[in-house]
Amino acid sequence: MALNQSDLNPSFLLKHKHLATILPNLNRRVPEVNYQRKTLQTPDNDFIDVDQSLVGSSKLVLILHGLEGNSERQYAKGMTRIFNRNGYDAIVMNHRGCSDKPNLLPTSYHSGKTDDLHFVFEQVSSQYEEVVIIGFSLSGNMLLKYLGDGVYPISPKIRKAVAISAPISLRDSAIGLAKPSNWIYMRRFLRTLKAKAHQKRLEFPALNYTAEQVEACKDFVAIDNLYTAPVHGFKGAEDYWAKCSSRQFLKNIKTSTLIINALDDPFLGSNCFPFDEANSNPMLKLLAPKHGGHVGFAETLNFKNDLWSEKMALEFAVS
Repeated sequence: MALNQSDLNPSFLLKHKHLATILPNLNRRVPEVNYQRKTLQTPDNDFIDVDQSLVGSSKLVLILHGLEGNSERQYAKGMTRIFNRNGYDAIVMNHRGCSDKPNLLPTSYHSGKTDDLHFVFEQVSSQYEEVVIIGFSLSGNMLLKYLGDGVYPISPKIRKAVAISAPISLRDSAIGLAKPSNWIYMRRFLRTLKAKAHQKRLEFPALNYTAEQVEACKDFVAIDNLYTAPVHGFKGAEDYWAKCSSRQFLKNIKTSTLIINALDDPFLGSNCFPFDEANSNPMLKLLAPKHGGHVGFAETLNFKNDLWSEKMALEFAVS
């Protein structure tokens, strides 16, 4: 079911897409959440760190952060807090290389790396009767692909799934973020992505790129062509985007799933709003509020409060 209208009516400043995106990211703090870390050894001799906030429940929310994020991002902590308060254990998966130390292989993570999601789910879910999975941004796309592409069997334990600010058309998102109006986000992403690409080049000399090529990258087209696509087995950025964009798999999703994508999200192009798929697949619900920005969704400038997206995710999970 596609719902274009919602009850998100933010304060005046938060009706500006960039302020809605930036202000919660800069000013929000969720001090109530304290994690315990667990390191999972992967079958390919690497590791994935997960951070746990446990209340002693038979229900789990598994949270996946966005591009170059980690469990310490306030959106991850905010979602952890609201689910903990409502009787869920919470585990946040840090993608490879996104905890406090580099991973061990030339590869890292990307928008379609569902093998890591499946591995983590299998590792952490055995003691739980039901699981909700929530993916932000890049991980929202990853989650939707996981649920719909048919590569892995989807456990009946996964009762609900929520994708927030999901770039379900990776090409649209990459091109959109390259616009001059989005320079502040691109600069921030490229700072850490370039640093990691340099580190990988020095640690693994067989990687076929130079320091000069890394520094020449000005957008996702360049960094995906240089590192992300070839190191993960894709022919190039276009091949990576085509194979990993989740929109093509939405029709196959059989798990009750909510997508929350704001219409003013500066990261998302027009192909990231799957109204047709939501109308035709009864297991898929789309909330597309007019405002919210990218992983923003604050209703007021009091960022101590739960975000609208957190309340919607919880309401959907328990319904």
